[in-house]
Amino acid sequence: MGKLRDYFESNNGRSIHKWIHYFDIYERHFERFVGRDVNILEIGVGHGGSLQMWKHYFGDKATIFGLDIDPLCKSLEEEQVNIIIGDQGDRSFWNITKNSLPKFDIIIDDGGHHMDQQKITFEEMFPVLSSHGVYLIEDLHTSYLEEYGGGFGKSDNFIEYSKKLIDNLNAWYSRDPQLSVNQFTTSAWSMSYYDSVLVIEKRPREQSHARITGNPSW
Repeated sequence: MGKLRDYFESNNGRSIHKWIHYFDIYERHFERFVGRDVNILEIGVGHGGSLQMWKHYFGDKATIFGLDIDPLCKSLEEEQVNIIIGDQGDRSFWNITKNSLPKFDIIIDDGGHHMDQQKITFEEMFPVLSSHGVYLIEDLHTSYLEEYGGGFGKSDNFIEYSKKLIDNLNAWYSRDPQLSVNQFTTSAWSMSYYDSVLVIEKRPREQSHARITGNPSW
């Protein structure tokens, strides 16, 4: 088991609710930030256990932020852990709040999981994520659940929404005027899909080019 899974299995602190297969995903994409001076935002605080887990995993230099709509979560603040109260599905909240926040290196959306919440949060916060940051949306199975605004094949569920981002990632090659290079094209390095999780990693990009080295065989 990895460090995060070890912490989870031996946890005697505040409760943590996570799908077990997420821990390998976290370590694969977050390991490079361990021990560094990083800012991390997790949307969806619950009982605060995962915030303590991130604090333990990333180390003393990390600053952890949790966002939740429940004002009771404010009582979960502690050293290195800050709590923001607000509605992730409210654009006006983000527009007012995000300018007062640090630039985040990691954003984890484990909030309400409704389609509008996931899309609004992504549209407001991915552009201000650090240039080499990681944006992780979890519990994407709600895209298939009607009670969250999802449903298989529905054009406005987050899975279908994210498929359009794949086109944006590759927009350099489009000859169709409907698909052109945008901010996502020039800032997103990769999109990694897992069971119920999407991880988007940033890296500044220019249009790719191919080269040939060596000598021809004939």
